Amino acid sequence: MSRDAMDGDPLPEVEVECPYCGEVFATLVDTGTRDAAYVEDCPVCCAPIEFTVSWPPDGGPLEVRVARDDD
Repeated sequence: MSRDAMDGDPLPEVEVECPYCGEVFATLVDTGTRDAAYVEDCPVCCAPIEFTVSWPPDGGPLEVRVARDDD
């Protein structure tokens, strides 16, 4: 994904794996700021997932990481 997504393009959809139940699901990610961190519930098991969204300094593709919220 290019940096153009930060400039008003629709929210990109990515597939992630729930760190609790292991199910893969598609979700929209917030690219309105350079970096973002937020919690979203898994649509399968309802557990809270920490999302970290960032743009690498070298101009690479969008990075989306997920982690358990209970650690």
